[in-house]
Amino acid sequence: MLDENADRILARLRPEDVVLDIGAWGRPFNRADYILDQEPYETRGFYGLPGQGGERERFTRETWIRHDICSRAPLPFRDKEIDFVICSHTLEDIRDPLWVCSEMVRIAKAGYIEVPSRIAESSRGIEPGIAGWSHHRWLIDIADGGISFMMKYHRIHSHWSLSLPERFFRRLPERRKVQWLFWEGSFEFSEVMLHGPDTIYEELARYVREVHPYPPLLVAADHGWRFVRDLPRRAGYRLRRELAARRRPAE
Repeated sequence: MLDENADRILARLRPEDVVLDIGAWGRPFNRADYILDQEPYETRGFYGLPGQGGERERFTRETWIRHDICSRAPLPFRDKEIDFVICSHTLEDIRDPLWVCSEMVRIAKAGYIEVPSRIAESSRGIEPGIAGWSHHRWLIDIADGGISFMMKYHRIHSHWSLSLPERFFRRLPERRKVQWLFWEGSFEFSEVMLHGPDTIYEELARYVREVHPYPPLLVAADHGWRFVRDLPRRAGYRLRRELAARRRPAE
């Protein structure tokens, strides 16, 4: 979690507030009364990062709840039982983030969500040969008090023009590598669905053009090279269609 936002959360919490941290195994928020995660209490803090949310853990072994948050089993809390729920760097990993969002709205009065920015998830240089992190499932946007999820289509790794260059990512300040949402009462959430390889290509290319467009000459040269490269494939496809048409019996 961004350190400045961890401090904001601590500053707003009252001593009597009941706090839940969802998916907190790698770096639990110490002020949380409850932790909800599939991994065991004994292995918490897996990444060895400094603690956040206070100096000492308020949760205990007894309030560490092991639970598959995508199982569609309701989270083990009553409606609005939780004063503040935290879900930081979890939604991008899981198979059903919309279900988890709906459950957060059900059980909590307010909360905080943090995920990688779409800029970071679309950038090369984090892991070799790919854009973003290999275990993340979603490209996420937070805007206008809501959150939207789009499948991280594998095509984003297929060509440099569909992702952002490593040198651009390295210059990003930490605040632009993440995005967050403080919410009260409820928030909107949805899935963006794209159909067909051309639509996927256009959406990925559009995002890159808007954030950090490549030099026009470089893009034009690449398009020209790919056109020439694909000529034999297109000619072969056309020839097969013509041969198939000749073999059809006359009506």
